[in-house]
Amino acid sequence: MIIIPAIDMQDGRCVRLFQGDFAQQTEYSSDPVAVAREFELLGLPRLHLVDLDGARSGSQQNQQIVRRITAETAFSIQLGGGIRDSAGVLAWLGSGVDRCVVGSLAVTEPDTIKTWLKEIGGDKIVLALDVKIDADGTPVASTHGWTRDSRISLWQLVDDYADFGLRHVLCTDISRDGAMAGPNIDLYHDFVRRYPNIALQASGGVRHIADLEALRGIGASAAITGRALLDGRISKQEISSFLRAA
Repeated sequence: MIIIPAIDMQDGRCVRLFQGDFAQQTEYSSDPVAVAREFELLGLPRLHLVDLDGARSGSQQNQQIVRRITAETAFSIQLGGGIRDSAGVLAWLGSGVDRCVVGSLAVTEPDTIKTWLKEIGGDKIVLALDVKIDADGTPVASTHGWTRDSRISLWQLVDDYADFGLRHVLCTDISRDGAMAGPNIDLYHDFVRRYPNIALQASGGVRHIADLEALRGIGASAAITGRALLDGRISKQEISSFLRAA
């Protein structure tokens, strides 16, 4: 399992939101490029970037920062937020981004995303599926910055895309995001059991190195962590030990 550090960008700053709420925001740095360089020192291969302005408005506002991080670090970069059409996907892929992450469109415009998977390739597209756990324990997809519930289960969505070359899913349990409550191990274990041929990026709730070890133990392909690294809850030494034990 690889560890993917995350940088969320708004107005040119590195920030974190609590459960996607723009009103509950913590600023970590005015220089996301410097944060990326610090993450690079951890020896991790991939970086997850989110343009929060793009995610909210559909118009990306942090393009220059993304281009600098792409040019000035050795990361393989996956980028989400405000990517709305195939031209945007192809432009980013041609500018050094390794994978594009699509969220709400995967729920609201499945035919479009299936076309992208077929024509651009499943290895270049990551579906970001954000879920809330309903009263029956079913993970139900949310869209538009987690403000709308789709009534479509995570399992229905993945099943629907399985025959179209889907290879990467980034799944976030919204209730755990930014809450430092630990990842939803049961949810991610169920995903890995159901879809052994789809690489799961588990997101939300990582507090410390033990959470990463638990995610590795259930077979997640990757774990995304932002706040735990930014807050210093996971040290460089712990990351090094984790990588040596892989």
